[in-house]
Amino acid sequence: MFIGHGLLAFAVAACVADWRGWEPRRALLVGAVAGAFATIPDIDVVYALVGLLEWQVSDGALGASTAFWDASRDVHRSVTHSLVVGAIAAPAFGLLAARSSSARARIARGAAIALLVGLVVIAVLRDGPIAALVMCLFAASGLLVARGVARASTLSPATVVLAALWGLWSHPWGDLLTGSPPDWLFPFGAPVLESRLVLHSDPTLNLLGAFGIELATIWLALAVGCRLTDRSLLAAVDRRAGVGVAYGVAALAVTPPTLDVSYHFVFSILGVGLLCGVVREPTSLTLPRSRARRLPSSDGLLEIALTALTAVTVALGAYVVVYVVAVPS
Repeated sequence: MFIGHGLLAFAVAACVADWRGWEPRRALLVGAVAGAFATIPDIDVVYALVGLLEWQVSDGALGASTAFWDASRDVHRSVTHSLVVGAIAAPAFGLLAARSSSARARIARGAAIALLVGLVVIAVLRDGPIAALVMCLFAASGLLVARGVARASTLSPATVVLAALWGLWSHPWGDLLTGSPPDWLFPFGAPVLESRLVLHSDPTLNLLGAFGIELATIWLALAVGCRLTDRSLLAAVDRRAGVGVAYGVAALAVTPPTLDVSYHFVFSILGVGLLCGVVREPTSLTLPRSRARRLPSSDGLLEIALTALTAVTVALGAYVVVYVVAVPS
């Protein structure tokens, strides 16, 4: 749920800022900052690239993905997904977002760097050099986001701390549906929620439920964005999204997906959405060349995104209906 982590953090943070009376542009900015920090814990999958070094072309595309995720199990959802690490890193990132160049601000930034270095030291003492490498990537990513916020906005360090804390703390919960539970309290060993949440005993319906939650998260983020920018959510959806209903036949034609083997389902249903969003009905054959080459406007991109998302949602609903009714259990 790489996309869902950031979008959920964005939607909730923006809604809270709007509820607190912030102007829409500032509320969207706070949401974007929270969303950026919410994606940082998944920087640990970078280590999984080492798995591709052992992959051979003869193994095929599925072999490449298997090698990638097998390598990721060593570090994914470990040190970067800890609530304890998030509680330490968020204040450090907030201090690094200070725009002032005063002596006091420099001392604060020095303290922030010391906190992040401390996390790296703890990682190497607790889990070894690989964990330390991942923690370094985590700290560097947060530092880049914090400095980017400092240069591109007027958000106070306290606001950045809250946005970072929400982003980092909201991230691990989505992993309970799609993978092994994170190491919640690293570097402490106290177990918390050690097993994956199962939405349904049928492994295919369990996957479809998790995928549906991911779609709901995307819908929530787009709804919040449309509300804060005075755009209509449904008016931007083109009728071609209804083509997604044809995807229901895939439940009869391909192997039912599960969390262990879902590539064929995910790529195909997203492909349906992409085609429905990008392919447009011809409007005129005599458009001036300058207009034909013009890039889509922001409203045009919103129409593409919402039409594609609606098509995927319709396709998922059709797949679920056909699977439940026609596929033997």
